[in-house]
Amino acid sequence: MDLAKYCVQAVLVEGRSVREVAGATGTSKSWVQRRVERYRTGGDDALLPKRRGPKVPPNLTPGVVEDSIVRLRKSLTDHGLDAGATTIAWHLEALGMPTPSRSTIHRVLARRGFVTAQPQKRPRTSWTRFEASLPNECWQSDMTHWHLEHEVPVEIINFIDDHSRAVLASHVVDVATAAKVVELFFATTGRFGLPASVLSDNGAIYTASYRGSHTGMEIELAALGITFKHGKPYHPQTQGKVERYHLTLKKFLRKQPLVGTISELQAQIDRFVHLYNEERPHTARGCPPMHAYRALDKATIEIDGQRMPAHTKVRRDKIDDTGCVTLRYRSKLHHIGLGRAHKGRRVLILVADRDVRVLDQDGAMLRHLELDPSVDYHRRDRHNL
Repeated sequence: MDLAKYCVQAVLVEGRSVREVAGATGTSKSWVQRRVERYRTGGDDALLPKRRGPKVPPNLTPGVVEDSIVRLRKSLTDHGLDAGATTIAWHLEALGMPTPSRSTIHRVLARRGFVTAQPQKRPRTSWTRFEASLPNECWQSDMTHWHLEHEVPVEIINFIDDHSRAVLASHVVDVATAAKVVELFFATTGRFGLPASVLSDNGAIYTASYRGSHTGMEIELAALGITFKHGKPYHPQTQGKVERYHLTLKKFLRKQPLVGTISELQAQIDRFVHLYNEERPHTARGCPPMHAYRALDKATIEIDGQRMPAHTKVRRDKIDDTGCVTLRYRSKLHHIGLGRAHKGRRVLILVADRDVRVLDQDGAMLRHLELDPSVDYHRRDRHNL
């Protein structure tokens, strides 16, 4: 613009010719002449550079799409759910709307004031990332704190699948103990099968190695041949997936009304787990976690050379006075004879479809049989234990 003003003033004020001014400034006569004519009709404003290209860029995000992005951001945030670019893109696609790229959605949110820059964060590329290749290859478990009305403290025990991020159990208790962790673990395996390994921190409910002892969880997993791993002390990143779930869960709970009982809080968490597993995409998977969990065959363990498929059950029982334990198969109750000599003994029952193994507390096999669905009472066979 300064060059244009110089040329105009040289021609109109100083009275120099267009040819002379063009030669002195290294421009063409036509360029100088056009600036002079523009100045005569529009003054200094006419010398400002004009915007090139179309008035409306063809790749500009339509206003209706931007408004939908903002509306989804507000709605998800108000419900205490993740509202990042990936999640918003998934919801736009589910609504059948035009879906911009993640980077475009992020720019829209930043432009509308929904994103605060955090340059102090460590870049994700600097982390060493691990992910199990199959569902049930590794479960992560941890406990976190919450509270009821009047600041009554409670604790939440969680199990998630490392591969899919599916929440397999999220259970509220008054105080998390080693026994309650074992109970929840076996209840979870009854629904999802046995994992090949379990990863936890070094909390007292998971390990007692620093006390020179063993917790119930360590004993039970060792008896089943399941690898039990622990992260480094004071390094929660090792169990990063379950730790991240804690943040997401608490973000949701802060948006919910405080309740006065454990059962009411459990109902809130059950509702959230359904949303988390089935109705919202996980950033790392690009789909709801339970969709990823169901998509692949499950990793399994082997016990005495027997592969334990995903449709397995684990039960703890006590042999009754008749020397039997009961087992339900396809809604029908079956009695399995073990002998009166074993009455009162605690046993572990491993069920893989119709393959049934009954073990004592030391892991010794008391009976191994194939369940016959047509028979109610399975007599003890001394020759095929």
